[in-house]
Order: sequence, then C-alpha cells, then structure tokens
Amino acid sequence: MFQIGGFGELFNQLGSVSTSLIDGFANTSYDPATGWAPAGAIGLVGIVSALAWGLGYFGQPHILARFMAIRSHKEVGKARLISVSLGLVIPLYGALIVGMLGIVTFDQPLADPEQVFIQLVQVAYNPWVAGFLLAAVLAAIMSTVDSQLLVSSSALSEDFYRRYFRKKASDKELVWVGRISVLVIAIIALMLAWNENSSVLDLVSYAWAGFGATFGPAILFSLFWRKTSRNGIVAGILVGGITIFLWPLTGSALYEMVPGFLFSSIAIVVFSLIGKGVSDEIKAEYDKVAGVK
Repeated sequence: MFQIGGFGELFNQLGSVSTSLIDGFANTSYDPATGWAPAGAIGLVGIVSALAWGLGYFGQPHILARFMAIRSHKEVGKARLISVSLGLVIPLYGALIVGMLGIVTFDQPLADPEQVFIQLVQVAYNPWVAGFLLAAVLAAIMSTVDSQLLVSSSALSEDFYRRYFRKKASDKELVWVGRISVLVIAIIALMLAWNENSSVLDLVSYAWAGFGATFGPAILFSLFWRKTSRNGIVAGILVGGITIFLWPLTGSALYEMVPGFLFSSIAIVVFSLIGKGVSDEIKAEYDKVAGVK
C-alpha cells in the first residue's frame, strides 16, 4: 500500500483496470484475452448469500467455547467489542485490501488466487521479514486447527464414547480416546486436503454452513425462547444438517446456510410446540438466568 501511494492510488489503479472492481455491487470476470471486465450487477441471491455468512458464527463450537469460558458475565461487553473488531472487521477488511493489492500488483491473475497474500509478501518484503509474515499464516492456521481438533475430540470422547459406550470410563481411558480421535480426524482432513483441485474457501464455506445451520438455531432458541424443548432442538439439528447436505443437489446459487438456518429454525418451533413441553425445572432455570421474577 505504501509503495503504490496509499488508498487513493489503490482505488485509482483498480478503476483503471475495471470500474467494476471499485463497485461493491458489481460482479467482475476475467478473460485472458480481454482482461478484467464488468459482469453485471450482484443479484439479490448473491447479497443474501454473502450476508448469510454472519449466521455461521452462532454455531461454531471453537468460537462459542471462548464465550462459555468467560470469567464473568460482566466481561461479555468487552469480549463482544474485541471479537467483532479484532476477530471480524479488521481481518475481513484486510482480506479485501490484500485481494485489491493483488489485482494491481500482478498483471495476470494467479493460478491459485488463495496464495495472493503469500505472493505479495515475497514481492514487497525482504526475505527475512517475509519469513516472519509467512509464519504468521501458519500460526493463524494452527490456532484454528488445534481448536477444531480439541473440540471434536472432546465431543467424541465425552458426548459420544462415554455417554453411549462406556459410562464408567476412567479419565485415562478418555484421554486415549481423545488422542485417537485427534489422529483419525487429522487423517480425514489430510485426505480432503490431498485433492489438488479442492479449494480451501469451498471447504470452509461448506463446513461453515454445516456448523452454522446445524447448531446456530439450537443455540439461539435455547437462549432466547423459553418454550424451546429437547425434541425441538434434536429436530432442528437434524433438519439443518440434512439441508446442508441436500441443498447443493438442487443446483441453486443460494448459499446453503440460508435454507439450512431457516428450515432448522422452523423445525425447532414446530416440534417444540407439538411435542412434549419443557419441564418446570428447566423453565425455572431459564427464568433465573433471564432475570424473570
């Protein structure tokens, strides 16, 4: 950014490449023969699909675990500010700027556009500095990977193995189950990543929708609707998960998060109302937490 002359020059150069690149509501395509060119306006489906990414946060266990582990409810306001600013706004704008800088820096689009940050670092910095910045990429990857692995292994050992197979399992046994779970999950992830044609963004998008639509509505309804029942939650989890698997088969361009989240929410409401109600004990606990007298 400093080398090209700041934000103003960045947008001037983007506009000279194609005016659609500086229009937030315009699609842009690339043709090797003609270069960047406008590809029409972003439709309602595209806008809704982009906004639906925000729904995914409600169902991400590695994110929710941090809020659940907070020392006091008085810290929630501070945690919200930090998570939104440092965890969302700055990284998202940073990603947009990196993409823009990639367009004006490289004459031809990269064979793998997901490596634009890695390529820019090597172009703009001394190799010693570039090494530290590339290490930061690995650090970011590892911070997410270890959280996902720990949450997954904990769920398999505590919520699945001990609950359904060995209710009296010792702590040592559960530790070994957790270790084996981490190994198995890592091997599955390696198999997915081995496909050279797979896109990191596509995999993340699919997993993000899966977590968000499966667990997001369950979390929100449990917190904000007093009549949410066990049967409603189970139905919502099943409907949301199944929708994520089946929606791509329809060929719709709408992000699967949207129908998955919607259908899961409907299932929770319907099955909570027609099924067995919530026990008085749960209602009393809900009222206590909500501050209802």
